[in-house]
Amino acid sequence: MRKTDVVSVLLVLLFAVAVIAEAQQPAKVPRIGLLGNSASTNPARNEAFRQGLRDLGYVEGKNIGIEWRFWEGKQDRQRPMAAELARLKVDVIVAVGTGDIRAAKEASATIPIVMISGGDAVGSGLVASLARPGGNITGLATLRPELSGKRLELLREIVPGLSRVAVFVSARSADHGQLLKELDLASGTLGVKLQSLDIQSPKDFESAFRDAAKGRAEAVLVRVSGSILFAHRTKVLQLAVKGRLPAIYESAEEVEAGGLMSYGLNTNDSYRRAATYVDKILKGAKPADLPVEQPKKFEFVINLKAAKQIGLTIPPNVLARADRVIR
Repeated sequence: MRKTDVVSVLLVLLFAVAVIAEAQQPAKVPRIGLLGNSASTNPARNEAFRQGLRDLGYVEGKNIGIEWRFWEGKQDRQRPMAAELARLKVDVIVAVGTGDIRAAKEASATIPIVMISGGDAVGSGLVASLARPGGNITGLATLRPELSGKRLELLREIVPGLSRVAVFVSARSADHGQLLKELDLASGTLGVKLQSLDIQSPKDFESAFRDAAKGRAEAVLVRVSGSILFAHRTKVLQLAVKGRLPAIYESAEEVEAGGLMSYGLNTNDSYRRAATYVDKILKGAKPADLPVEQPKKFEFVINLKAAKQIGLTIPPNVLARADRVIR
């Protein structure tokens, strides 16, 4: 063979070997970082997120990796964990609460962030607008403060002549100011006087119920959730029964555990929906161009066993509106 022919053959062989070697290299497995308060608060939520991913063809440990980071009520760990996810250069950060979203935003201005519980994302400056978020954040809004007025309205419907309501809330909550504004508007319309009681830790619940009794509260609106409530929910529910106080909560989990009623988002659905944002981003979409999704599913749950314990009769017209009734 001529020298030029030999060179040509060698080049073809080298090219073929390179193509084969490249084809044999494993594809890059994308990694998601999930930042939240507690893994134990509601395992069903994390499973709903996994299910949302599976529905889109992603299986944890096979074609996608998830770096779970939970600060378990120790807020001083929140920012370091967000920074750790940024150092790991995950492809997307899923941030559960407003504080988590802020921590993720501080940790990286380039890694896409999908929020699950964004509160007032525009008012808090997390996104420019719901339609065009701008920056590296998008996801799901929650309307948590706005729903508080509806909860107050429901309490008034089940308690004849309701005039005083104790509100259990954390002053450290990112949307505390907006919550008070929404409740002030609702209480003025409904003619109900509010008693705001600050819950900073689980030990504050007992004194809050005492203060509610001293203030002659006729019902309680519990606006505290997450790890503060979860680990001590049984005690909180018992205190409500002991004080014969109708109480409304944010999530159905409290009603399933023995609480009277709840009105709020279907949180598991929000976790499942967050997976669709992850999928779009991994396929090349920019957070800046993905509209923030408003809540689509709300859930009103009533526990008739709890009502009987405190001698309360739920009006038929209210029962008829419930999505679920626990008997």
